[in-house]
Amino acid sequence: MLTRLKTLPRDARDTLFLLTVIAWVLLPQVGNLPLWCSALAGAVLVWRGWLAVHARPLPGKWWLVALLALTIGATLTTHRTLLGRDAGVTLLVVLLTLKTLELRARRDAFVVFFLGFFCMLSNFFYSQSLLTAFSMLVGLMGLLTVLVNAHLPVGKPPLLQTAKTAGWMALLGAPIMLVLFLLFPRLAPLWGVPADAMTGRSGLSSSMQVGNIATLALDDSVAMRIRFEGGTPPQQQDLYFRGPVLSNFDGRNWQPLRAFLPSRYALPANLEVAGAPINYEVTLAPNNQPWIFVMEAAPQSPELPGYRNVMDADLQWFTNRPITDLVRYKAQSYPIFRHGPRQQVIGLQEYVALPPGFNPRTLALAAEIRRDPRYAAANARTLVQVALERLRTGGYVYTLEPGVYGQHTADEFWFDRKEGFCEHIASAFVVLMRALDIPARIVTGYQGGEANSVDGYWVVRQSDAHAWAEVWQTGEGWVRVDPTSAVAPGRTGAFQRLAAPQGVVAQALGNFSPTLTAQLRATWEAVNNGWNQWVLNYTQGKQLNLLKDIGFESPSWEDLSYVLIGIVVVAALVGAAWTLWDRAQHDPWLRLLTRVRKRLDKAGIHSTPASPPRQLAQEVLNRYGQQGKTVHDWLLRLEQMRYAAAPSSGNQGTQQLRALRQEFERLAWPA
Repeated sequence: MLTRLKTLPRDARDTLFLLTVIAWVLLPQVGNLPLWCSALAGAVLVWRGWLAVHARPLPGKWWLVALLALTIGATLTTHRTLLGRDAGVTLLVVLLTLKTLELRARRDAFVVFFLGFFCMLSNFFYSQSLLTAFSMLVGLMGLLTVLVNAHLPVGKPPLLQTAKTAGWMALLGAPIMLVLFLLFPRLAPLWGVPADAMTGRSGLSSSMQVGNIATLALDDSVAMRIRFEGGTPPQQQDLYFRGPVLSNFDGRNWQPLRAFLPSRYALPANLEVAGAPINYEVTLAPNNQPWIFVMEAAPQSPELPGYRNVMDADLQWFTNRPITDLVRYKAQSYPIFRHGPRQQVIGLQEYVALPPGFNPRTLALAAEIRRDPRYAAANARTLVQVALERLRTGGYVYTLEPGVYGQHTADEFWFDRKEGFCEHIASAFVVLMRALDIPARIVTGYQGGEANSVDGYWVVRQSDAHAWAEVWQTGEGWVRVDPTSAVAPGRTGAFQRLAAPQGVVAQALGNFSPTLTAQLRATWEAVNNGWNQWVLNYTQGKQLNLLKDIGFESPSWEDLSYVLIGIVVVAALVGAAWTLWDRAQHDPWLRLLTRVRKRLDKAGIHSTPASPPRQLAQEVLNRYGQQGKTVHDWLLRLEQMRYAAAPSSGNQGTQQLRALRQEFERLAWPA
C-alpha cells in the first residue's frame, strides 16, 4: 500500500491527505449526524479518493446539483427545518464533502479549507471536552498544512516540510491566541445545548415515571465537582444535593405540585438553619435545566455570575435560564435545618392525595396498620419507623434490573417483586405514608459521590442521582426519610455503589490491577477538571481577578478594554520596530540601487532587478546624451564601490555609501 502511494503523482497524494484530514475532522460528528448524512459523507470521500488514485475526471455539474438538492431535501425531512444547530451542522458537512468533488482550481481548494475550519468548530457544539479539543488541534494542524501546501509550487516542498511550516505558523499565533483568551470580553455561550436524554439512564429529570424502565443503565459521566473549604467533605449522611421536589402522583408519574396547584396555595418554606455552615464551590456540568444543586439546606443564593437565582417554597434553587454550559458557583449550606409549616395547614391536604383505583393492597396495608392497637393513635414518626422496619426485614432488594412494573406499582413492590432502584422504593414508601394519612412527597437530587485522590475535588456523577422522601411531622415540619437506606444501607452510608458495566479494556486493566485502573481514572478526571476550571470556565470574574493580580484595585470592563488595547498597541509598535530592524539588515547598497531604478522608471527607463548599474548608466547616456552625463558617472561610481578589484570596506565603505546617497539626493535628473 505504501509503495502504491509513493508511485502516485504528487497532486493525487496531496488530495488523499486533504481527504484524510477532512475525515478526521468529521469523525467525531458521526454520533450527532443523521445516519444518511454520515453514510453520504463517507461514500463521497471514498469516491473522491478513488478518482484521485485512478486519475479519473471529476463528476459534472449536474451530478453535484442533483446530490445537493437530494441532501437538502433529506435534511429538511430529518430536521423539519434548514435552520438551527443540528440542521446547520448537517448541511455544513454535506457542503464540505460535495465541494471535494469539484477541486479543480486553487479557489475551490480554499473553499474546502474554510468549510473544513467551520466543520472543525462545529464539533464544539456537542462537546467541549479535553479529548475533543486535542483531536481538533490535530485537525487544525492538518488543515493548516494543506492550506500552506496550496500556496506553494506543485510538488514542492515535501509534505513534511509543509507541516513544519504550518507548525511554526501555529506557534507564532499562540501568543496572540493566549492574549485574546485572557482579555477578550467573555460573551454569551456560543456552543450548543446538550440534549436532555436521560430516559433509561441514571440522572435527573423534571418528573419521575415509576416502573416503565426494566433496566437502568448507570451513567458514569460527571454531574458536578465540588471543592469543600478546608478540603474535608461533610459527613456521608449529609451529602444530599437537592433537586426537583415531586408531590403530584397520578398512579404512575410523579411531578412537581406547582404545575397543578396555584401559587397562593403553596406552603411557605419557613427555613430555619442551625450549627456551623459548610462552604464549598461547585463546578456544574450542563444539564439543560434551570436548576442549581446545593447541599441541603442553603438559605442564601449561590454566587453564580451572570444568572439570577431564586429559591422556591420546596427549597429548590432555580436560575433565570437553563444551564447550557459549564458553570461554577460558591454556596453555603447548613446540614442542620428544618423547614415547612410546623402545624397543620390546609395546603398539607395536597400531600396525602392519592389517585383513585390504584394500589388497593397498599391501601389495605395502611388500614391494617391503623387497626393495630399499637399504632391506632401513633404519630408520624412512629409510623415511619414501622414502614422502614418492614423494608429492613421483609426481604426487599436494591437492584437496577427490577423489570417493568404494571399498573399498581406500589402494590407490586410491597407484595410481589420486592425489588427496585431508589425511585421504586421512594415511590412505594410515599404512597404508603399517604395511605396512612401522613403528608409525604418525593425529593430527587444527588446523594454521595467520591473524592478524587489527585486534585482533591469531590466528584458527583449521574450514577449518584437519587430519590428520597420527606414526611411532614407536627412541630418539626418536613423531615427527610431515605427508605433506600433501609433496603441497602451501603447506598447512602458507606457509598457502596452498583458499578456501571465496563468495556473490555477497562475490565482487563481492572483484573490486572484495580489500583492502577482507579489511579488512571482519577488522573484523567483531574486533568479534565483542570481543563474545565481554567479553560471552559474562564469567566468574566476570572478576567477581572487577573486585572487585580496585575495591580488594578477595582477593575471594570473599561480597564479590561484599556489593557487589551494597550497590549495591541505595544504589539504593533514591536512589530513596526522589528520591521525597521529587518529592513536595516538588508544590504544598504541594494536599497540605494532600488531607489535609483524607481527614479529611472519614472523617467521612462525601465529595468529589471538583474540590471547592473553599468547597464543603467549606458541607457541614461543613450537617451539623454551629455545631459545625463552626471547621472551616468554617479552610477559608474556606485558600481565601482561594489565591484572594484579592491572594493571599499568597513568605515571607508560606509562613508563612501553615505556620500553617494547624499549626492543622489542632489542629482539633477534630465527632463
